[in-house]
Amino acid sequence: MLKSLLSADLPRSRALSLVLVLILAALACAPFLVSGARPLNTAATICVYIVLVASYDLLLGYTGIVSFAHTMFYGIGAYGVGIALSSVDEPTWSHVFAGLAIALVLTLALALVVGLFALRVRAIFYAMITLAVAASFGVLASQLSDLTGGEDGKTFSVPELLSPGFTLMENEVFGRSIDGKLITYYVVFFGCLLLFLFLLRVVNSPFGRVLQAIRENEFRAEALGYRTMFYRIWANVIAALVAALAGALMALWLRYVGPKTSLGFEIMTDILLIVVIGGMGTMYGAVVGATLFILAQNYLKELMAHASGALEGVPLLAAALHPDRWMLWLGVLFVLSVYFFPVGIVGKLRLRKRG
Repeated sequence: MLKSLLSADLPRSRALSLVLVLILAALACAPFLVSGARPLNTAATICVYIVLVASYDLLLGYTGIVSFAHTMFYGIGAYGVGIALSSVDEPTWSHVFAGLAIALVLTLALALVVGLFALRVRAIFYAMITLAVAASFGVLASQLSDLTGGEDGKTFSVPELLSPGFTLMENEVFGRSIDGKLITYYVVFFGCLLLFLFLLRVVNSPFGRVLQAIRENEFRAEALGYRTMFYRIWANVIAALVAALAGALMALWLRYVGPKTSLGFEIMTDILLIVVIGGMGTMYGAVVGATLFILAQNYLKELMAHASGALEGVPLLAAALHPDRWMLWLGVLFVLSVYFFPVGIVGKLRLRKRG
C-alpha cells in the first residue's frame, strides 16, 4: 500500500526514510507538539514550501526548464482567494472556491501563453522572458491598489470554520483546543500532502518519464517520436497550477495577501536554494530542503543570539556570531551544503545507499 501511495518511488535509503518519516510525523503532530504562534506558523510554511518547491522541481529537476515566473503563479493563487474573501463582509466556502477557480483559470491561461511563446526559445532566453513577465505582474499587482491593496496588500476574514475564534468542541484534545486555527493548519497540511503525492504520481508516470528524457537529451526524445514542445508546455502548466494552489493555502493560513509575501523575488531565490540543497529531480529533496531551510530562516538568528551570549568571554567569536550576521551564516551553510552535497542531500543519501 505504501509503495502504491508513493507511486513506487520509495526513498531507497534507510537514512532518508527515517528523515522523511520524522518530518511527516512532526508536521502532522505540530499543533500538539508545540505551543505559540511562531512554531505553528513555521510548520505551516514548511508544508506550503514543500509543495511550492516540488512543483518547481517538476520544471527544473525533471524537465530542465529554468523559470523565474513560478512566484507569479503562487501569487495568483494567493491573490485569487484573498481578493474574493476581502470583497465580502461574511465570507463563505463558496467565495473561497470562486476565488480559487478564477485564480486557476488565470494561471492556466498565463501558463499556456508563457509556454507557447517562451518555450520556443532556449535556456537563458526563456529564463529572462519569465523573469520579465513575473516582474511586470508584480508591478501590476502593486499599482492596482483598488483591487489588490497595492504595497500594503489585503487582510481578510475567512469562513467561520477557519476563524481563530471558532471552537469546534469545548473539551481539549491532548491539551489543545480544537479551534479554527487548528482546523486551518490541517487544511493546509492535508492539502499540501495531497498535492505532493499528486506530483510524485506525475513524475513517476509515463508522462514524467518523457520529461526526464527531454531533460537528458531533447533531440533524442524528438527522434523517438515525442512532441517535446507539448510535454514542456504541459509540465509548465501543471507546475503553475500546483503553485497557485499552494499560494491559495498560504493565503488561507495567513489571512493576508501582499506583494512581499506572495510575489517577492526573494521567494523565487528561496525556492532555487531549497531545490539545490534538497536535490534536483528527486521530489523528496523538496521535503528535506524546505524543512531545513525554513527552520534555519526562522531560528538561526535566535540560536546565534544564544551562542553569542554564551561566548561573551571570547569577543571575536561573540562578534562573529552576532544575530545581525545571520544572513552571512545562512549563506555559509548553503555553500557548505553544496560543497558536501553536490547532488543535494537526498541525492547524496541515495548514492550512498547505491554504493
